[in-house]
Amino acid sequence: MGKPKTQIETAIRHWYSSRLAVVLESILIGFIVGFVIVLFRILLSRADSLRHWIYGILLPGKPWYWTAALVPILILIGLFLGWAAKARPMIKGSGIPQVKGALSRELSLNWAPELPLKLITGVLGLGAGLSLGREGPSIQIGAYVGMGVLSLFRRPYGERKFLITAASAAGVSAAFNAPLAGVLFVLEEMQSSFTPLMIACAMGASMAADTVAGYFFGLGPVFDFRHITLLPIHAFPWVVLLGVLCALLGDLFKRLLYGALDFYDKLVIPQVIRPILPLMVSIPLGFFLFDVTGGGHGLIESLSGTNRTLTMIIILLAGKMLFTVFSFGSGTSGGIFLPLLACGALTGAGLGKLLTGWGFIQDAQTLNFMILGMAAFFAAVVKAPVTGIVLILEMSGSFNHMVSLVLVALSAFVTTDVIASRPVYAVLLERILQNKKRQPDVPEKPESDGGYELG
Repeated sequence: MGKPKTQIETAIRHWYSSRLAVVLESILIGFIVGFVIVLFRILLSRADSLRHWIYGILLPGKPWYWTAALVPILILIGLFLGWAAKARPMIKGSGIPQVKGALSRELSLNWAPELPLKLITGVLGLGAGLSLGREGPSIQIGAYVGMGVLSLFRRPYGERKFLITAASAAGVSAAFNAPLAGVLFVLEEMQSSFTPLMIACAMGASMAADTVAGYFFGLGPVFDFRHITLLPIHAFPWVVLLGVLCALLGDLFKRLLYGALDFYDKLVIPQVIRPILPLMVSIPLGFFLFDVTGGGHGLIESLSGTNRTLTMIIILLAGKMLFTVFSFGSGTSGGIFLPLLACGALTGAGLGKLLTGWGFIQDAQTLNFMILGMAAFFAAVVKAPVTGIVLILEMSGSFNHMVSLVLVALSAFVTTDVIASRPVYAVLLERILQNKKRQPDVPEKPESDGGYELG
């Protein structure tokens, strides 16, 4: 009787150590990540709807003390956000640099206490009106969920790295309904090299997460654009110009972002108070420039359906860039993924408005330039052009502008190389590592290869 049992145990061990088992495990992780990100998106949607309702009530000339009631509420939210950032520094910002650091074994993440805090602070900060995105936090949340699942299994470090990468891809997929972009982002941005097994794991997790998100939110694209027309070849020189313009503005965006981080570092006020500053700024912006607040999803969709003046587009672009860096610099949880897409959409809409007025393109083609601007701005800031192209294709739900997307992303990417503009997440990771060197009490290196943690 002992021999069959030994054979069964051997067969189980052989299967568990096989490549198929790793891929199936990545699919399981993808499903779980999908459900968690769906919860995150639902909570964000409810918080955003509540913010719209509150400002809708306060706008029609209510007494000043109605508006004043917002101040103590936002102060309390800001204090909690500041406390969370101080207690768990790894949840600050988007989380993408932190995951990159964990995958390269330069940073240590602890999923159990940090996952719930990342969820709560993300909902509170974005829901209160800060100009931050859900996509970066979704990537870190995916990585945390992957770590939690892997705490139940014994996997060598190399396979854990594959599975955490897959979990991060699932986070992008569920946040954007963009499974291919999720795979490409983690391979292009987070990994310097990859294998067929890593690709298979990322694809399995990403598709599983997209299936879950599609069940709750539908399988359609994230942005509900009207019919997108083909852009004629004679407009391609203007596409190149848009790529160059987005590269220059993207470099400015990054410089402002680093400047905002330096500004907060030089302030004498403690970390727990810093998020209060952008929250207070969000109150007048909520009344007079509401589209600048929040992540920017509504702003992007409104550009395709409303005829805004060039002056208003410029004001929105300047306001979105400045408020995004001011929000991000405070150190609370939230990313720049969606805000930078909004900046790109505004840039493309502005150039399209000019070209339409000068008679170089038709009015309907302004939508094309808005979509192209998103891809170009992403390629310029993140320096992941392939991800930018596929992401916009999946988010817009149309392949009619494939050639022009490649052209604008390439133009933006080449221009950033010419002006020596570095990828934003690489710079942010360097800043985190430099800060940790000044805080020797926080471990920089992983403690061991065992267990579920990468770091």
